[in-house]
Amino acid sequence: MTLDVPPDQKAQVCAVMTHGMQARIPHNRALGLEVIDYAASEVWMRLPYDAKLVGNPATGVLHGGAISSLMDAACGFATMIALGGPSPIATLDLRIDYLKPAIPGGDVIAHAHCFKITRHVCFVRGTAYVHDANDPIASVAATFARKARKPKKDGSP
Repeated sequence: MTLDVPPDQKAQVCAVMTHGMQARIPHNRALGLEVIDYAASEVWMRLPYDAKLVGNPATGVLHGGAISSLMDAACGFATMIALGGPSPIATLDLRIDYLKPAIPGGDVIAHAHCFKITRHVCFVRGTAYVHDANDPIASVAATFARKARKPKKDGSP
């Protein structure tokens, strides 16, 4: 799958990415996470508001664990886009600072950017917001280990 497509085909690529993520990671499927846009080394993902994800029924605010899962997935996706496609990676570190509660009833959007790749580690940062990217509800800094690909049975790379 190539990510360099005309703008009118980008939604289709996002749908393929969402389907692949949800097929491989049941937790992300249960949360309803979806890829809504991407660029070189960047991704935007949505966590649809769902009452089953509310952490405090009195306020209707989403649980921080759901937002944490969204940000982990977005950081991983940004890393794979930066690496040029699906790659074996593992979260080494994920620090989330919650800045304020999400707005009850609103979808949460995560934007993640992989800004540095070394031989063994990828560095990512991002934010989550409800309506305004300039008014984030959380920020994230993460590192991912690059894992060696298993050799194919025929010995090809």
